[in-house]
Amino acid sequence: MPALPDGDEAPRDGALPATARDAVGQRPFGIYLHVPFCTVRCGYCDFNTYTATELGPVGGAKGAGVATFVDAAIDELDLAQQVLGDPPAVSTVFVGGGTPTLLPAADLVRFLGAVRERWGLADDVEVTTEANPDSVDVDSLRVLAEGGFTRVSLGMQSAVPGVLATLDRTHDPANVSRAVAAAREVGLAVSLDLIYGTPGESLQQWRTSLETAIALRPDHLSAYALTVEDGTKLAARVRRGELPRPTDDDEADKYELADELLAPAGFDWYEISNWSRTPAGRCRHNEAYWRGDDWWGVGPGAHSHVAGVRWWNVKHPAGWAQRLAGGSPAAAREVLTPGQRHDEDVLLGVRLRDGLPTGMVTPQGRRAVAGLVADGLVDGRSAVRGRVVLTRRGRLLADTVVHQLIAGAVEPWQVSTGHD
Repeated sequence: MPALPDGDEAPRDGALPATARDAVGQRPFGIYLHVPFCTVRCGYCDFNTYTATELGPVGGAKGAGVATFVDAAIDELDLAQQVLGDPPAVSTVFVGGGTPTLLPAADLVRFLGAVRERWGLADDVEVTTEANPDSVDVDSLRVLAEGGFTRVSLGMQSAVPGVLATLDRTHDPANVSRAVAAAREVGLAVSLDLIYGTPGESLQQWRTSLETAIALRPDHLSAYALTVEDGTKLAARVRRGELPRPTDDDEADKYELADELLAPAGFDWYEISNWSRTPAGRCRHNEAYWRGDDWWGVGPGAHSHVAGVRWWNVKHPAGWAQRLAGGSPAAAREVLTPGQRHDEDVLLGVRLRDGLPTGMVTPQGRRAVAGLVADGLVDGRSAVRGRVVLTRRGRLLADTVVHQLIAGAVEPWQVSTGHD
């Protein structure tokens, strides 16, 4: 599990600098809730998650266990209201983890109700929860839908039992189709998450997963390359030689296959790792991250961003709950400089299908665009129209494009979306 980044001391009352406080309400506002609980820890996962065994039978302090978690999360909403005042109605709510649906559906609805009471919800609000396919059924999903949730994002990962076993995923592949059918029955939009590049996964196995996902006709699909993270069980198995280390060439082949199969099936890419059937099917919460909008991240290890100020909560549920009892649970924060905000805008904006206006990059970066077009990384027609839009090859080499457009690299933690 990665350490939190360094940063400046966060004020105990959570107060924002005056410049940020005065800018509240100028951009769309979202809420992220990090639910850190899992039944088991998957071998590849380095997210901020904990099993019941790791936390003890009740998790200790209020909020550190499943039974009282939402009570503490609502306390953090109270803190957010004190700090922010009255930003615009909440545009998006995203509940991630972990396995958020280990919490009772009624608790998730209660959290959403608390958001509504404090700020109101936009008329077209998007409300998503992640879910393990084994952790939901038609009854729990109906409670969520009737309580205001609009989307469910199911962690499918693969349709191949052997691949799931390598990842230590415990769900039955058949439960994905059952969960999709249940979500459809209660009127929820459906997103499926896939992982490619699992050690030992063949190109044909990845094709099977893609074709299985496409046949389920989700509204949205995400496909992420597996990263073997230090400190995980999977990394230890790779280090011992039990499993092969994923290669860039293999993952590139699998990304290209995904794009080749998804496009004729009616899915358009709108971000490097995300496809949707329609513009309305895009995950607007994640789009808010990529646009640099404002959001408050609730829960252990959650990251927040408001008007150029970023902060992150302490990671352990008990530590988060204890700090929250006396003020802000933030471990540290940073106030971004105009240059940092500009570089992040470029870094994130270039990942999007809509691309990046060439006027956003420096003169040196604009001079680099012609070379990027010649190398087949940037679409030439879009560049003529004044936008930097990645080709498929450019999506595979997006870091190269970013380095050409801005001076220096941005550290990965500086663009965290809060799903940590």
